[in-house]
Amino acid sequence: KLTGQKLDVPEVTQSEEGQKQKLEVVLAAANRVLGRYPPYKWSVESIHSKDILPILHLLVSLARQYRAPVRLPERVAVQVVIVRKKDGQLIHRTVREEITSTYDDLGMRCERDAFDALFDSEHDKLVIVKKSLVTFVNKHLSKVHLEVTDLDTQFHDGVFLTLLLGLLEGFFVPLGSFHLTPKSHDQKVHNVSFAFDLMQDVGLPKPKARPEDIVNLDLKSTLRVLYNLFTKYKGIN
Repeated sequence: KLTGQKLDVPEVTQSEEGQKQKLEVVLAAANRVLGRYPPYKWSVESIHSKDILPILHLLVSLARQYRAPVRLPERVAVQVVIVRKKDGQLIHRTVREEITSTYDDLGMRCERDAFDALFDSEHDKLVIVKKSLVTFVNKHLSKVHLEVTDLDTQFHDGVFLTLLLGLLEGFFVPLGSFHLTPKSHDQKVHNVSFAFDLMQDVGLPKPKARPEDIVNLDLKSTLRVLYNLFTKYKGIN
């Protein structure tokens, strides 16, 4: 549901082997979306056996990736007791395992701005802002016969964002530098990351949003990025 992709797994599996096979497919998809590489902090065996530590690591990673509307407590850690047998004796040692870091690291703490207020209560003004931004982007994208009708979705793959920046700055963006018809989540993240790099190259501040926020259709993040462009380039014809 988070990625909008359908996984080829049975909905109900009763056998242990079937459950593990299903879990393997789900975790492989999660690792791709999260951009994780071995060694992972979770596994099919640990999740299936209901090991709370890897389950927490996985849930926190997903919450960070998709900006879940929850405020996680900072610097949560657990003491893990590791027991191993050596020379016929059980040897215990305790290690500290960090589950969450600071909110800055989790992408969940930032100063409130005008867009927070718009989304909280000023919905009429939000509609006006969105219409103004649509007018602004179409004024320039129309030069290459493109049109935006829905800010909520049409910038999430980074294509329009990259082309818009090239039009605003008056340079041609080599088509080999980004994916013109991105298919995968990774290709979309690459496109948005590339657009963010271009913004910094032309002197714009680094966006507060992560590329994943734009790809994941976080409208507030998208509007913040577009408004920064509007603020700098609104006088350009």
